[in-house]
Amino acid sequence: AFTKCCQETGLLMVVKCRKENTALKDCLVGYYSDPLFYEECKTEYLKQREEYRATGIKKKRQKFTSNV
Repeated sequence: AFTKCCQETGLLMVVKCRKENTALKDCLVGYYSDPLFYEECKTEYLKQREEYRATGIKKKRQKFTSNV
């Protein structure tokens, strides 16, 4: 919703997309404070770091599609 609002509004997004921005922040804070999500991200990072150190080849980042 925040992305769509920003795309439709342009430079006025600072004023017009406050509600969507607040909802996005609340969602992100929920993930950032979740210990299980933190451990999952840490495990994935350490796995990728170990693979890179062993092979010297960077793994391409996974791209996520937008919900818009």
